[in-house]
Amino acid sequence: MSQIQVEKKVLNENQIVAERLRAQFREHGIFCFNIISSPGSGKTSLLERTLERLPKDSKVALLTGDLQTENDATRLARFGFPVRQIITGGTCHLDARMVEKHLAEWNLADLDTLIVENVGNLVCPTGYDLGEAFKIVMLSVTEGEDKPLKYPSIFFKSELMILNKIDLLPYVPFNADQAKANARKVHPGMEILDVSCTSGAGLDEWMNWLKQKRGDTVLAAHS
Repeated sequence: MSQIQVEKKVLNENQIVAERLRAQFREHGIFCFNIISSPGSGKTSLLERTLERLPKDSKVALLTGDLQTENDATRLARFGFPVRQIITGGTCHLDARMVEKHLAEWNLADLDTLIVENVGNLVCPTGYDLGEAFKIVMLSVTEGEDKPLKYPSIFFKSELMILNKIDLLPYVPFNADQAKANARKVHPGMEILDVSCTSGAGLDEWMNWLKQKRGDTVLAAHS
């Protein structure tokens, strides 16, 4: 069996599980999003800032993926919401079976939002549907403006691009307008938010975006 045939089989099997997850999320009115970026772009910091702004009785849970360590889960668990670490042991992405397995002991009826923080990688996670409503891609100003052109698939498939660490713009040779233009060359309708987890800039807009998208998803599930 060729490598291409094996890859197609794996992706087809993943899609079956992803559709099963999507049906469960729809049944329980759960808004699920999958956030993807290069290592060090600030995914976990953004989720920390997100959780600290949520009411303590919010029905939110998180799955966070890494090759090794439970560091991110430990950082996120201190806000009091259910968190599980998915350790892939070398696999450079999460897949639907991993998500399904780690959801098994949670009562989905107790949740209305599931956040998935993928393994730090702009390539491998792109092809794996996790049953999410949206993929969100993060780009930080410490990277390159041409990343949307170098890794077009994830930018094309993402509903939103978060441009993070904008507080560093005065100190790094990064052209934010060019980065956004490059993203929209790949995905003309992409929404973009400027955010700093350090200064707090853009976090209100981010929370409002989540609130709106969650509302739209729940309405669609019940229509």
